Amino acid sequence: MAVNRLGVVVHQARPTAIAAANTARAWAAAHGISCFELDVWRGDQPRRSSREEAAAAGHPDLIVTFGGDGTFLRGARLAARNGAAALGVNVGRVGFLTEITVDQVEEALDAVHDGRATIEERMLLTLRASRQLEMPEGMEALLRYGRGPVPPPPRVRPGRGPEEVGWGIPLDVIAVNDVVFEKLARDRQAGLGVYVSGQLLASYSADAIIVATPTGSTAYSFAAGGPVVSPYLDAVVFTPVAPHIAFDRTVVAAVDEAVAVRVLPTSGRVAVSLDGQLRGVLEPGDWVAAYRAPDRLRLVRLAPTEFYHRLRDRFRLADSPAADAAPPFYRPPSPVPPDLAHLRLPPVPDEPPEP
Repeated sequence: MAVNRLGVVVHQARPTAIAAANTARAWAAAHGISCFELDVWRGDQPRRSSREEAAAAGHPDLIVTFGGDGTFLRGARLAARNGAAALGVNVGRVGFLTEITVDQVEEALDAVHDGRATIEERMLLTLRASRQLEMPEGMEALLRYGRGPVPPPPRVRPGRGPEEVGWGIPLDVIAVNDVVFEKLARDRQAGLGVYVSGQLLASYSADAIIVATPTGSTAYSFAAGGPVVSPYLDAVVFTPVAPHIAFDRTVVAAVDEAVAVRVLPTSGRVAVSLDGQLRGVLEPGDWVAAYRAPDRLRLVRLAPTEFYHRLRDRFRLADSPAADAAPPFYRPPSPVPPDLAHLRLPPVPDEPPEP
């Protein structure tokens, strides 16, 4: 894809990120391409929506993020809402979602502009709710300690039909990683009824309920004991956090099965967060349903994704001391048999694999 307009999202507290972003700006100037900074935290103004940010920047077709996974998620949501591609430059500690390092910025931009990069699509989540989400008075001051302005509650999705409270109000919002329903008060558990495809699965008294995408399965859901789900799969991953119930397992639902969470009458208030950002607070009787969004996240890839290698490397997985050493991957150098040609396979090795 040729780059016609470049957007950058920069972690302003990291000098390395600022320097790498300047490299991208210089590259854009050398190629006669407009470059705009997105999602700038303005102390005297409220945060703008993804659509407003993209419109102000003239709708860039490539958004590059400079920071860790949190910065990437900010840029990815902007990209997904506007059909742009997203490229992450890792300046964080883990960088599981990012693609390149700071010394690869010019090389990566050249590859994208020359059509040598590929686009990988990922599933996203969106919401319907029994009412519009709201933020209680005083939450803004509490949450802004050490951070920028808090995003506003999601708006109602534009173009919806007549009011249909029974099916919920469609919210104009997406999540790349997860939607989290979490107790707001330390001394009050969240009482939550969880429905899958409209059928009650269980009523939980828990610290939180996580509804994640396969991309987000390696984030909060993983930390809470959930499974690693291949990002090439479309599915909805539901994981309870510290539930007071014998059934504390993750459920992996089909992509066409919505997961709805209802706040039960005896519950305390429940906070709703998307990709780690608080977007509203629920009262007893409220409900929110999470399901696959029509938008897709378009990730820039410079080489075939080695997801399991990245999983092993970034999470520092250790081998069993009782096991023998195993080769890093296995693929014979001979032609691929016809019945295996449809599979994702590692690249051809430089040397024959060990038997």
